[in-house]
Amino acid sequence: MCTLVCGSGGGLPVPRLARPSALGGEEVDMRTQVRGWRWRRNPLRRRSDVVEAWAVLIAAVLLFVVAPLAGIAAGLHAHDDARSLAVTQRSQRHQVRAAVIANTPERLPTVQGDPEHAYRAHVRWTEPGKGTRTALARVPAGTRAGDVVTVWFDAQGRSVAPPPDDVAVWQHTVTVGLCAAGGAAGVVLLGHAVERRIALRHRLAEWEQEWARTGPKWTQPRT
Repeated sequence: MCTLVCGSGGGLPVPRLARPSALGGEEVDMRTQVRGWRWRRNPLRRRSDVVEAWAVLIAAVLLFVVAPLAGIAAGLHAHDDARSLAVTQRSQRHQVRAAVIANTPERLPTVQGDPEHAYRAHVRWTEPGKGTRTALARVPAGTRAGDVVTVWFDAQGRSVAPPPDDVAVWQHTVTVGLCAAGGAAGVVLLGHAVERRIALRHRLAEWEQEWARTGPKWTQPRT
């Protein structure tokens, strides 16, 4: 006679089917019987179970393959754009070494400033053939009068922020790539959650239909 014993492990006990010693005393772990049951034909499997099994597989592929590839593609595209922008800005801007002549740098508005050059102050420098020049330029935070700083100007002589360097380009690349991969993964997880809710409703409906066919056989009085 067969008996049931509880298998070890976390969560709910998993029964094991213990066979008599006359059959060799072999115990069959029922976990090996239920693993992947949606992929095998059995009386308990419904159409919604097959759909959900394929949905899990597709979601796993999208989550662990497509989402990272989307992040890499977006990052590479952002890297090319950022590098092209940096090259263009370097060709359109020039830098000079100037001395700060103002005592208190002026704080730039948030929309105009950047973390490294958040202030502007009057600076003075000498250009060959043009003599001494002064201008209001962007300077690093903490700059004091008398400090010598590097400032950037565009073709019209307006003070501008430095063009992005390689570190800034790669920071932009990684940020865009992570955001794209995270966004794609979020869409996959959200879609899978919606699919599971729909599959659950279909499964309950299928079980109701099955019970409507078999229920009377169990509940009708025997004669």
